[in-house]
Amino acid sequence: MQIKHLDPAARKGWYAGPWNSDLDISIGYAHMGVDEPHLHTRVREIYMVAQGVSQLRVEHQTYLLAAGDMVVVEPGEAHTFLSSSSDYLHFVIHTPGLAGEAARQEKILITKDRLGL
Repeated sequence: MQIKHLDPAARKGWYAGPWNSDLDISIGYAHMGVDEPHLHTRVREIYMVAQGVSQLRVEHQTYLLAAGDMVVVEPGEAHTFLSSSSDYLHFVIHTPGLAGEAARQEKILITKDRLGL
C-alpha cells in the first residue's frame, strides 16, 4: 500500500507510477497547468479538471477547461497550458506509465512556434 499526501508547495503535486511503485500507469495531480510546450511519442495524457479553469493549447487550438471537464491528449499532439485560475486543480493519468530512460526519451520539448504562439 502507498499513501501520497498533499504538498501545497509542490508545483505538480504528487505522482505515482512505475518509477516508485508497481503501477503500469502514472497518476498525479497539479494545482496549476504548467506552461511547458511538449509532446509525447507514446503516452496519452488524460486530464480531469476538479476545480477552477485553465487554458490548454493543443496544436493550434486553445481550449478553456473548467471543473468537470476531461481531455485526452494523444501521442504526437503538441500541447501546453497557457494560464490557470488560482483555485485550479486537475488530476492526470499517463498511459502507458513509463519509468527511467524510456520516460525521459519519449517527452519531447518543443518551441511555442509549433503551437502557433
